[in-house]
Amino acid sequence: MKKMFTGWLAVIMVLMFPAFAAADAAEGDVIITLGENLTEAQKQQVLNEMNAPQNAQTITVSNAEEHKYLDGLIPKAQIGTKAISSSMITIGAEGSGLDVETHNITWVTKEMYTNALITAGVKDAKIYITAPFPVSGTAALTGLMKAYEISSDKVIPEDVKKVANEEMVKTAQLAKSIGNEQAVALLAKIKEEIAKNPPQTDADMRALIERVAKDLGITLTPDEMNSLISLFNKMKNLNIDWNEVNDQLNKAKEKLSAFLQSEEGKTFIQNIIDILKEIWQAIKSAFTSEPQK
Repeated sequence: MKKMFTGWLAVIMVLMFPAFAAADAAEGDVIITLGENLTEAQKQQVLNEMNAPQNAQTITVSNAEEHKYLDGLIPKAQIGTKAISSSMITIGAEGSGLDVETHNITWVTKEMYTNALITAGVKDAKIYITAPFPVSGTAALTGLMKAYEISSDKVIPEDVKKVANEEMVKTAQLAKSIGNEQAVALLAKIKEEIAKNPPQTDADMRALIERVAKDLGITLTPDEMNSLISLFNKMKNLNIDWNEVNDQLNKAKEKLSAFLQSEEGKTFIQNIIDILKEIWQAIKSAFTSEPQK
């Protein structure tokens, strides 16, 4: 029960990461990213679904751009030859954090997008990611980073874009063995710990990841451990303001506390409790029912 509850809370924390909007980005600004290989009918379908404003700026994302950031991380066949996934980014108020929703995206969860976008420095925005039919969603992150650069008039360094894509991919891969929620929780918690006390050596990084995984009840294979060490060493060597990361995490905890005290939060927790009660009753029934003759 503790493991399940911890996983849920960590996911909520990721979704509620607060941030600070760029000074050049105006609240309410909207930019649409469209996969380059959508047909005209599919483009209209996606725009209608998004309720896109008539005056919204639109940019395209190509399959070549996907390959630029994802080659070597996942098989070329998985990236495919067409860019389909699309998105809408709406700049939010200062301190509002990221709000990500997805539709028809099968491989990347909204929590994975959120975590990767935070790494890339995308802040204070409402984001909707979709496609006219089920797709992996690999084109969307590249599109969102392009859109954020335009809206905020800030350049996201190429190495940051690459590590954000790598984080998204490795989280999705890790989710196959430990589950989506636990994978996202693990990555978020590791970042929190790095912000508090940056590891100086590979041994320090390994110890940090092992400790976080143990706290969350997660068992990692040697390959998974080495992959995470590689990812976070790259992240550690980037020009990331870890004090800001820590500040964001602290504010996320405050936001989480307020959520749990709200009616919505109490209902959420009660739903989890009800589910656990049903599971417990089923287990009790299985052990107390009379044996079949």
